[in-house]
Amino acid sequence: MIAANAAPWPSTSSLVLTQIRGQLRTFWRTPISAFFTIVFPLMVLLLFGLIFGNDTFESPFGPITSRQFYAPALGAFSAVSATYTNLAITTTIRRDEGVLKRVRSTPLPPVIWMTGAIGAAIVLAFLGVALSLTVGVLFYGVEVELAKMPAAVVTFLVGTAAFAAMGLALSALAKSGQAAPALTNATLLPLAMISNVFVPIRDDAPTWLTTAANIFPLRPFVDAFSTAFAPATDAPAFEWGKLAIVAAWGVLGLVVALRKFTWEPVGPARRIRRSTAGPA
Repeated sequence: MIAANAAPWPSTSSLVLTQIRGQLRTFWRTPISAFFTIVFPLMVLLLFGLIFGNDTFESPFGPITSRQFYAPALGAFSAVSATYTNLAITTTIRRDEGVLKRVRSTPLPPVIWMTGAIGAAIVLAFLGVALSLTVGVLFYGVEVELAKMPAAVVTFLVGTAAFAAMGLALSALAKSGQAAPALTNATLLPLAMISNVFVPIRDDAPTWLTTAANIFPLRPFVDAFSTAFAPATDAPAFEWGKLAIVAAWGVLGLVVALRKFTWEPVGPARRIRRSTAGPA
């Protein structure tokens, strides 16, 4: 019999917010994650500002200064690091450690835990973008046109949702927490080199290179986001074609995650946990 004064079950929104806060606390207690997700892109922005100055050059978005180019590009990269890299690695490690299995044994609905993890990743993505743009505006003279900000917001939301789905898909495919960092770096860093993140891709680049970059989701996301901050582009600056590519990859990631994701340890982690548990 339930006591008359029993506390009511928290609302869904309250549970999600609690999970987001918990996920964020865990993130900040892991300095290496905080460094590569938030600090590293900001350091690159500051270093590039010192190394390259603020010369104007021809970019895929028209004439643009170096600092105007790098602030949104590295902000977008920070958002991808928060959603794709961070979510893939942390989810895989927690699966190996049996955290996800324990979550499923509690009254908390698994979808609430997963929504909290994704929500925390998007909060971190917003923080990374906000820091890059704030530094750009305050110290580098980066221009922001309010008429094009709806395009930036929509691009951010589509991109972070898509890369979060891809991060969960990668965590489902990774055999161990040790393999996850290698997989994320192998799939992200080479693309960053050809996606207008660290190096502006010139018009005379090999056709096969630009084709490959445009097929994968990173360059369409970075280009769509950067377009909203390029002085040569006109408002509203929506890049619907590029967003469609990013969204398609997000749907693919979601399908893979739904089909392959498991809450139980797999591979070596499963064998280790079984051996340490001992005979029943």
